[in-house]
Amino acid sequence: MGENTRMHDGIAGAVVLLGTLLGYFLSPYWLLVPGVIGALMLQSAFSGFCPVYFTLAKLRTPQQTRADQQ
Repeated sequence: MGENTRMHDGIAGAVVLLGTLLGYFLSPYWLLVPGVIGALMLQSAFSGFCPVYFTLAKLRTPQQTRADQQ
């Protein structure tokens, strides 16, 4: 598995878990967070665009990008 894939899965999983816990303990409105994440994951399967991958690509330094290309 690539590094970006692992980071994506970790970020998405953490946000879904956090949203679910906040929805259970604080307010049901927090359950919108896992719903939005699920909708984004579904649309990215069809469109190929994922905001998390886009953000991770923007956060990478030029040195990391060059090392990945070698």
